[in-house]
Amino acid sequence: MQKPRPFHIAVPVRDIEEARKFYTGVMGCEEGRSDSHWIDFNMYGHQYVVHYKPTGQPASLHHNPVDGYEVPVPHCGVVLQWKEWEDLAEKLRRADIKFVIEPYVRFKGLPGEQATLFFLDPSGNALEFKAFRNPENLFAKTQAL
Repeated sequence: MQKPRPFHIAVPVRDIEEARKFYTGVMGCEEGRSDSHWIDFNMYGHQYVVHYKPTGQPASLHHNPVDGYEVPVPHCGVVLQWKEWEDLAEKLRRADIKFVIEPYVRFKGLPGEQATLFFLDPSGNALEFKAFRNPENLFAKTQAL
């Protein structure tokens, strides 16, 4: 498998300064280029951009059932190494982040064994961070139990 290329994603936020504090302070992302209405962040080597979206235009999240949880859609995030995921989960707990789905491990003992967690940023954007026990199984098919 070839080395993954960095992704670029842009999400709406209700307040640029609030987003700046969250993504640099809580998430530890380095800030890149910015303007009065947007900021580029380095999120684990990927370009994550927040854009100001005026109020009065509500975001819409859908939920799909997975493992007895309601997974927010849309969502985005990064696949981390197992230790990085554990460190992030602890960092988020220390920051009193309210999880949409608490950190847990799915598919235990199967090829797709993975740790996952979900939470919302201050503007309601859903984020998922996961890690695979065996990173080479990122795209391995796993039968849901």
